[in-house]
Amino acid sequence: MEQLLSEIETLKTLFKSQVNKKVLTLEEVAAYTGLSKSYLYKLTSTRGIPCYKPRAKMVYFDRDEIDQWLLQNRIKTKAEIEAEAATYVTLNKK
Repeated sequence: MEQLLSEIETLKTLFKSQVNKKVLTLEEVAAYTGLSKSYLYKLTSTRGIPCYKPRAKMVYFDRDEIDQWLLQNRIKTKAEIEAEAATYVTLNKK
């Protein structure tokens, strides 16, 4: 029982350090985004995702840049489109 509690505490510590971690490995980004490692490799080779390669084979990612990348190409809501249309019509009356 004590060993189990010790292992749980170790996992808690590891989890807390991972949550605050700024630089992520390919495996961590795969887990974070839900994308496969092979797809991430393809994205890195085609420069489709921001990454860093300080050594030839090692790939690292900045968590903030991954968040920005994930949130790109936002789709507007119907209400936002309707508001823009109403503004356009109001401003462009002849």
